[in-house]
Amino acid sequence: MPNLPLYDLPERPRRNRKSPGVRALVRETALSPSDLIYPLFLHGGAGDEPIDSMPGCTRWSLDGLVKEAGEAHALGVPAVVLFPKIDDALKSPRGDEVANPDGLIPQAIRALKQTHPDLIVTTDVALDPYSSDGHDGIVEDGEILNDETIQVLATQACVQADAGADIIAPSDMMDGRIGALRAALDSAGHPGVSLMSYTAKYASAFYGPFRGALDSAPKAGDKKTYQMDPANIREALREASLDEGEGADILMVKPALAYLDIILRLRESTALPIAAYQVSGEYLMIKAASKDGWVDEKNVALEALTGIKRAGADMILTYFAKDAAKWLA
Repeated sequence: MPNLPLYDLPERPRRNRKSPGVRALVRETALSPSDLIYPLFLHGGAGDEPIDSMPGCTRWSLDGLVKEAGEAHALGVPAVVLFPKIDDALKSPRGDEVANPDGLIPQAIRALKQTHPDLIVTTDVALDPYSSDGHDGIVEDGEILNDETIQVLATQACVQADAGADIIAPSDMMDGRIGALRAALDSAGHPGVSLMSYTAKYASAFYGPFRGALDSAPKAGDKKTYQMDPANIREALREASLDEGEGADILMVKPALAYLDIILRLRESTALPIAAYQVSGEYLMIKAASKDGWVDEKNVALEALTGIKRAGADMILTYFAKDAAKWLA
């Protein structure tokens, strides 16, 4: 090779990558267990059940739920979000079981707050686990009724707040439900209960395994008349503006990894905290690939979570929460 003169480089970015210590010093995004919210499934039976559609996840009994949440909290995970599998005998077209103050979710809230008072208990508000139709709202002649559904959701939110929920997270995507829930909670004496709105919840194919965990798939039709079109960005900004104006405390994007641009756009358009949900399909792609040895589960999961935070999420709902807290320790 010819003996070429060395080029005098004015800048050498590699100097900031030359050692683990230097890389840590200049790192722009830091992932911590305190950024994570742990989704937990529960059922009303005795014993804990592995979930066939979500390997690595469990449908907990009340005792198992309290134990699992406590272990995650001890590792630095500050919050859980609860999803119930409701017995078919309790399901109805209007989801009447949501109004039961001694139902599965109120029981779980009270048990968690009694045992782990500092744990942040977040609850889902939607009818699909309770509905005999499997939709997030009341179905009449094939149509999802918006305003009638909101009335039931307001009752559900107040029952959960009465039981001690810290954050109510409506996932139904009905128009106007944030304002209605805020008014209902305030009137019921719960002005301090927060609302984490599923603001940009897309009609995603990544949700399939989750619906198997709760047996909550729609019996007919799909959710595209209320969940968002995956092709849209401006619609998410409109939803965010409406939710903020109606009193939301936190805005959520769901799913996360395929929607990092949405997280970024919301982060740039609001001062409210942004949550992102790494959903079941995203989780299982990593689990399945690592099971066959194609990727390293720990490193890929942490990289994915870091990417979600880098895009602008302040908090991440993830089934990896407990494992990630161990890895980060």
